[in-house]
Amino acid sequence: MIKRLFDILLAMLILAVALPPMLVIVILIRMTSPGPAVYWSDRVGIDNTIFKMPKFRTMRTDTPQVPTHLLENPEHYVTAVGSFLRKYSLDEFPQLWSILVGDMSFVGPRPALYNQDDLISLRTEKGIHRIRPGITGWAQVNGRDELPIPVKVSYDDYYLKNRSFALDMKIFAMTLVKVLRSEGVTH
Repeated sequence: MIKRLFDILLAMLILAVALPPMLVIVILIRMTSPGPAVYWSDRVGIDNTIFKMPKFRTMRTDTPQVPTHLLENPEHYVTAVGSFLRKYSLDEFPQLWSILVGDMSFVGPRPALYNQDDLISLRTEKGIHRIRPGITGWAQVNGRDELPIPVKVSYDDYYLKNRSFALDMKIFAMTLVKVLRSEGVTH
């Protein structure tokens, strides 16, 4: 209950501060690439239910719906402002909506794409599917895009077994440092 209240209050605070930059991002995306500024991705939430997760669109509209690391030439699909948005995780701002409606938390396992069967299966075996996914998590601060799925799931399992407000604050602080240094972003 405290975590949910913290998520809501922090999301509203960030939205209040970030709304002007978010409007600039929308304009830049619309000026440099045809299509909507926000992309709604089918993701796996609590108990493996599918929800729509918004992100600022960083890829062309004809990009296949697979994890970026599985694209043959991901740089081919990145929009003019997409690299910058990804580098500083600015594409994640719309996920504040997912926090406010209860689909996500600030900290938890990163929600899988609906078609990442291997990741979903391993998380379900470990019981990780029973917790709310997050914008950031223990796996993100320990490797992000670079982690093989079994390693990512082992970090998610650690988080499941050691969840606490203190661990969430540690992950949140580590995330801020990694975002400012652009660590772990491969595309």
